[in-house]
Amino acid sequence: MMTNFKKLLIPATLIFLLVALVVSLSQKPTSPDVTFTTLQGEKISMASLKGKVVLVNFWATDCPGCIKEMPDLINTYNQYKAKGFEVIAVAMPYDPPAQVLNYSEQKSLPFPVMHDGLSEIVQAFGGVNLTPTTYLYDKQGHRLQRIIGELDFVKLRQLLDAELR
Repeated sequence: MMTNFKKLLIPATLIFLLVALVVSLSQKPTSPDVTFTTLQGEKISMASLKGKVVLVNFWATDCPGCIKEMPDLINTYNQYKAKGFEVIAVAMPYDPPAQVLNYSEQKSLPFPVMHDGLSEIVQAFGGVNLTPTTYLYDKQGHRLQRIIGELDFVKLRQLLDAELR
């Protein structure tokens, strides 16, 4: 009786491990449980954005790629916000707060902007240190993409069209 048990134990263990591996690989990373505080003092939690496709963009006023992509980011936000798209722009801790505020006002950024002075958001997203870095989340808060470098807005709009149907 004990030998039958041993014969079944190894295959059962292998099947269990294989199922556990498949389940873990199929689960997408979820958004960190953070609350953004905008330049205007508004608090926006990631949890409150469930039901929307969310793009979190880490940027800096001295980053050429960030500045180059900002007009396209503004246009994309304006095109998709009514369909359930949200952008949160997170200025890096080393960026002077007055410079971030000035840039945001001069360019009339239409989406929430925060300055991550204490590096809390940077750390919550895994220690972001290159700009631009962008995270895109689906309506359930599962990460769709992490992009380091400038966004490909043709691909972004295709993805938004699919996700916001």
